[in-house]
Amino acid sequence: MKRFYKEVTTTPADAAENAGGWRVLLDGRAIKTAGGRAQVVPSQALAEALASEWAAQGEEIDPRLFVTRDLVDYAIDAVAPAREAALAELLPYADTDTLCYRADPDEALYKRQLEVWEPILTATETRLGVRFTRISGVIHRAHPAETAARLHALLAEADPFTLAALKMMASLAASLVIALAALEDDADAQKLWRAANLEEDWQVELWGEDEEAAENRTARFEAFRLAQQVAALTRAA
Repeated sequence: MKRFYKEVTTTPADAAENAGGWRVLLDGRAIKTAGGRAQVVPSQALAEALASEWAAQGEEIDPRLFVTRDLVDYAIDAVAPAREAALAELLPYADTDTLCYRADPDEALYKRQLEVWEPILTATETRLGVRFTRISGVIHRAHPAETAARLHALLAEADPFTLAALKMMASLAASLVIALAALEDDADAQKLWRAANLEEDWQVELWGEDEEAAENRTARFEAFRLAQQVAALTRAA
């Protein structure tokens, strides 16, 4: 598709649409989501990020460059109308959280997991007031019922954009704990991503790295980082 606009701007949304929200305009016309809804976002910073994707397009529009827009549209079209369904998809990442499933204590991998994963897990427990069950092996053992209830209550308070970002990060990291840690203001995306891929890195150290797997990991990290950025821009004043 050829580029059909010249000017890209942002503007506060009409009060009737979403008080306090922001929109992107193409030649003065407001954008809609892929699902046909008004694309209203909660902060000017996020609107500017969306606008930059439109402004960066050349004479031919490349849909692959709309990575922020895709996540925003998902939040508006899929998450906002069905919040409980979104929670039901997100919470299982805590039940099978990578950081809770470890090698046997006599294995060398266990020491690495303890060094890298335990600080992240204990910090999350302290911050959220929950307790996660640690397991050696792959046999599932449930977290305390109070933990599940607390996580549900916390996530239920989140806006659709943060929930969409959390779902993307949790699925990429196989860990809700890592996704939640990525929301912190001082979060180090690279450090969290290395933690999520600890076992993969362990195998690389033993057997060497596959080029295709490395490229796939880079692409997955870019998606993780994007979701973290969308969540941060959502909270921006």
